[in-house]
Amino acid sequence: QVQLVESGGGLVQAGGSLRLSCAASGRAFSNYAVGWFRQAPGKERDFVAGITQGGSTYYADSVKGRFTISRDNAKNTMYLQMNSLKREDTAVYYCAARRWGVARMRNEYEYWGQGTQVTVSS
Repeated sequence: QVQLVESGGGLVQAGGSLRLSCAASGRAFSNYAVGWFRQAPGKERDFVAGITQGGSTYYADSVKGRFTISRDNAKNTMYLQMNSLKREDTAVYYCAARRWGVARMRNEYEYWGQGTQVTVSS
């Protein structure tokens, strides 16, 4: 089992920045690929970014160049640095973990956090 807890969400103006954190406990965090998803009201939960056990990164086209995913295995923590935020980035952000590399489909992930709200105002 892997337990995930997100933090760092909040209210920010368009053009601003936030850094989300995802703290993991349980089994060795370094053995898992991890990802960020987001879900806006009335919409599907979509892939945002992912990072493999070895540090390779993947991004949705909508956030490429603005968001950066990273991980610190010594701290059992993953991060999502979000810059140049737009109103359409408003959503609940979830971190997720899976054993076999990054995937872009939500049903490929075994473990999920509870989510953290990000609201971008104009």
